[in-house]
Amino acid sequence: MKKRMPRILLAAPASGSGKTLITCGILQALVNRGLQVASFKCGPDYIDPMFHGRVIGTKSRNLDTFFTDENTTRYLFLKNTEDCEIAVAEGVMGYYDGLGGVSTEGSTYEVACVLDLPTVLIVPCRGASLSILATIKGFLEYQRDSHIQAVILNQISPMIYAQLAPLIEEELGIRVLGYVPKLTDLNFESRHLGLVLPGEIEALKEKLNRLAEKLEETIDIDELIALAKESGELSADQPEIPALAGSLRIAVAEDDAFCFTYLDNLELLQEMGAELVPFSPLKDQHLPEQISGLILSGGYPELHAKELSGNGNMRAAIRDALENGMPCIAECGGFLYLHRELEGDDGNFYPMAGVLDARSYRTDRLGRFGYINLCAARDGLLGPAGTTLRGHEFHYWESERCGDMFHAKKPVGRREWDCVVGDERLYAGFPHLFLWSNPEAAYSFLKKCGEYDLC
Repeated sequence: MKKRMPRILLAAPASGSGKTLITCGILQALVNRGLQVASFKCGPDYIDPMFHGRVIGTKSRNLDTFFTDENTTRYLFLKNTEDCEIAVAEGVMGYYDGLGGVSTEGSTYEVACVLDLPTVLIVPCRGASLSILATIKGFLEYQRDSHIQAVILNQISPMIYAQLAPLIEEELGIRVLGYVPKLTDLNFESRHLGLVLPGEIEALKEKLNRLAEKLEETIDIDELIALAKESGELSADQPEIPALAGSLRIAVAEDDAFCFTYLDNLELLQEMGAELVPFSPLKDQHLPEQISGLILSGGYPELHAKELSGNGNMRAAIRDALENGMPCIAECGGFLYLHRELEGDDGNFYPMAGVLDARSYRTDRLGRFGYINLCAARDGLLGPAGTTLRGHEFHYWESERCGDMFHAKKPVGRREWDCVVGDERLYAGFPHLFLWSNPEAAYSFLKKCGEYDLC
């Protein structure tokens, strides 16, 4: 696979620099111009891609060089930009921040290197003037090939911008694409973007359109597009993917309670021959008909605990299906749903599916979070003992029964722990999996579904 795809990466010196707001505004401006846009988020993030897709309307995916090797990363990028005219990627954390905070591995910078992405550094300017040049100079020179080709100055007055822009271009030899003034009425919390309800989308669209109009005034969008078009050709070999002899129907939970799903995971299962059937544990009374397997994604079951508990028919249907041996992958929120009881966000405990005889409860901190390497302790749904996968954890809720089907280890440092309740038919635990890190694990799941289908 080989293609010249116009592409750009928006990065920043640190989290909280305004890159999510500016990325959303630029995406909306490009969509408003009638362009077919693909958007990407670096790192293990469900929320921003979901927001891009549901509100802005772009095709949105993740880019993560911890989850996938260089060829697979390039392949997924090219695959997900088919029929698109421009690709915009948003970085994660600070540009050079990678594993353990002491390496560029897994960083936004590494993504820029793997995909040869022209990078625009979004520089926060509040409380500074000439020192901004020193910040930019440091980022340009920290790595020999920084990939940084332009900057956007954020939270700066038009007067200071007019004074600094020519200095940046003359002294540092880098393009200045414009600036963003302080936008007191157009901010939104990026961590809340996943909590968008259908009735809120129109209001957010109106806000984003006003943001896009503002950025059209202060950022040279034409020059940004021109920079994206300077991208070179990108190539990747198509990975060899095993395929089923026939087709299987797999039910996938999909609603406001279960919305954290890597779309690349689902498309991998489809490439292997699975037919995916969405259903809602919140609203539906029964599982879809003629299914051979079940996927319960992560999400916000704690925010919908009362409604989930009130849907007794669905709780019973899922419990009966799993007790009868239907293969199931249940990640994080899906794992919580399988418990006997779940503590809701309101502090009350609610009956859940009851597949696992344990309670899940709220804690006051992130107990385990970030990237992990997983290794199967024994034969199970995703493969034989020794099967490895990559994933991440991020949860404030805890369980009385975390399991020991897999052993998790942080890629940097000494921290490790047992996790996942599982056997030949079940994977249920806090780790979110990226199946492209080991496609054979996805195929093992589907083969087990095929065996259930024959029972």
